[in-house]
Amino acid sequence: MSRLTETFDPFELQDTILGDVRDPHTTLAAARARGNVQPGIPMLVASPVMDHPIEAGAPTFTAYGHDAVTAILRDNETFSSAVYETVIGMVMGHSILEMDEPEHRTHRMLLSPSFSAKALARWEEDLVRVVVDELIDGFVDEGRAELVRQFTFAFPVQVIARILGMPREEYPSFQRWSIELLSVFVNWDRGIAASEALRDYFKGVLDDRRREPRDDLITELSQAEVEGQRLTDEEIFAFLRLILPAGVETTYRSSGNLLYGLLTHTDQLDALRADPSLMGQAIEEGLRWEPPIISIVRKATRDVEIEGVQIPAGAIVNLCVGAANRDESRYPDPDRFDITRDPKQHMTFGFGPHMCIGMHLARMETRVAITRVLERLPNLRLDPDRERPYVQGAAMRSPAALHVLFD
Repeated sequence: MSRLTETFDPFELQDTILGDVRDPHTTLAAARARGNVQPGIPMLVASPVMDHPIEAGAPTFTAYGHDAVTAILRDNETFSSAVYETVIGMVMGHSILEMDEPEHRTHRMLLSPSFSAKALARWEEDLVRVVVDELIDGFVDEGRAELVRQFTFAFPVQVIARILGMPREEYPSFQRWSIELLSVFVNWDRGIAASEALRDYFKGVLDDRRREPRDDLITELSQAEVEGQRLTDEEIFAFLRLILPAGVETTYRSSGNLLYGLLTHTDQLDALRADPSLMGQAIEEGLRWEPPIISIVRKATRDVEIEGVQIPAGAIVNLCVGAANRDESRYPDPDRFDITRDPKQHMTFGFGPHMCIGMHLARMETRVAITRVLERLPNLRLDPDRERPYVQGAAMRSPAALHVLFD
């Protein structure tokens, strides 16, 4: 355990973005036009420095179309999540991410009560709004801010850390560890070191919670029981390692992407200001239009045909949610950011048995964050003297900076 008071710039670990790709959607649309399922993977999701491929030598395919991605995610017997054992499992441990049935169902039942509607309601009022307002307090009197470093990057880790019951002075370490875990594809040693540091840290916390239970998530995990089955220590450590990047990285990126969409489409921002009831639709449109993670992976357990394409047993199938979310057969004019769009389910949180267990928390955090930003920063607008913002990244996407002015 170290670096408990260290602060850092989120883009100091630049390689975690996996490339300065600003417009993957044109490439993905062209690929989708050639076929909803195709051999190989798009170059924009293949990092030139990825020296720990998921399964070297296995045949690869990519699903680009919405219906193809949905069909694959629905069929978890044919398309296994165990593919994540190879790399992600090495840093996270044996987590729900890589489990198939019936193990996945049992663990989901053990974990789900911690993300119940009752828990979310309590967290929203007593935790999330407090964190968001504290951060806004830090720059509200300045009339200007850089919302990535001062706000979107900071609030999700504080929320997760408080849910876990972590002391405030340790937040920067969790922020860095979460990024280092996910950078295992480009820096193996750094990812493994972060994994080991987190296990050592959480072991001490778990032992302490067993001696003196508290009102926090780690205590709940230590006591969770379904049909006489409880989580082992290693399973708890694996889930805690997973929730850090899942709850921190993706929410910071998706909330930044939504702010980017609103600030660069002032008609949409004006519409939301005029009608706050559009917030739910705005959040879903942001998730569809610029998802924080552009693809997920499965492994075929048997020979199968998807949309006329033969996929052999053992093949790695890349599910390009970024392409599925802009499939013109499902979303008219899919490249347009439109918060009044007829809402249809997108693929950003997945689909089927492995649908993201924390999606309701992510939506709630984003709703509170964007609502308070608009309420407390009147006439929020881009700073015209700064470079126009952009979203970047090949595997994980978010704006590099959002320089804004407000009254």
